Amino acid sequence: MKILFAIQGTGNGHLSRARDVYPELAKYGDVDVLISGIQADVDFPYPVKYKFYGMSFIFGSHGGVDIIETVQRLKLIQLIKDIRNLPVQDYDIVINDFEPVTAWACKIKKVPCIAVSHQCAVLHPNAPKPKYGDIMGKLVLKYYAPHTSAYGFHFSAFAENIFTPVIRRQIRELIPEDKGHYTVYLPSYDDNALIKHLSQFKEVKWEIFSKHNKSPFTEGNISLRPINNDAFIKSMARSAGVLCGAGFEGPAEAMYLGKKVMAIPMLTQYEQHCNAAGLIKLGVPVINMLSEKYYGDIRKWITEGKPVSVDYPDETTAIIKKIIYEHAPGKALNYQKPMAAVS
Repeated sequence: MKILFAIQGTGNGHLSRARDVYPELAKYGDVDVLISGIQADVDFPYPVKYKFYGMSFIFGSHGGVDIIETVQRLKLIQLIKDIRNLPVQDYDIVINDFEPVTAWACKIKKVPCIAVSHQCAVLHPNAPKPKYGDIMGKLVLKYYAPHTSAYGFHFSAFAENIFTPVIRRQIRELIPEDKGHYTVYLPSYDDNALIKHLSQFKEVKWEIFSKHNKSPFTEGNISLRPINNDAFIKSMARSAGVLCGAGFEGPAEAMYLGKKVMAIPMLTQYEQHCNAAGLIKLGVPVINMLSEKYYGDIRKWITEGKPVSVDYPDETTAIIKKIIYEHAPGKALNYQKPMAAVS
């Protein structure tokens, strides 16, 4: 069986989850991987057949998406060309993690597209939602990567075909410790803003992973280093807590490791505000932005915050088997190919 596995390359969560999804897909046939987007900082340890520029949202430096730069860096003609030329009709099944080139190629060529993503869970009527509405944000989620069938991941399994997060093997194999520091990943804030605000909490050692700096340095109680997957995981596993955006995989992995979490959703990013609503429902503290206004909330989290207990069993094998046998029951080879070791 020929399988096309399309992965969104904006942010790190999609590629992190794909590290565990790919080996399961490879049990059933030959997998061609497609990645589009330009904002990821983690690698993918398996062969990639298609690499497209895609359609990425560009992180700003003041807590949100940089809309102007996102539009300026959009290569619309190239996007249309890639959509038209992608041979999705040559595959027995197309698995898509919120990747637009493949999704629209399938829609135009009337090929079934199976969404396996967090975003399709966010769209579910039962999913937690913020108090305010965002018509544009909802439209982006709905039309960015259209699909014919959906299997979603969220902080809790609240409906059929909605599952708890895929916690990658690299995280499951860790033995968490508490070395007293706090790990920070807030890619929509620049280094100056992070240092300005977090240096106010001098009793805390902050380990910041920056999307805006390629050279590590230390300033007072703050250690800042460029994003590195292994270093970040090590820091998170040894931390007292994690201060992060309201993405999906990051908070889920931190909670799985038994860390207390505080989340700051990106401004003008509807999906993250939906995630924030889900985190609040679990008991995770959420603040609107990194600013002096919320210093009291941050200090209370540092001194009184507790981890939220979650149950995230390893269901990846069963989920992929369910998808394959529901959508390609007569073509699954059910074989295991030898693969290169995951870095």
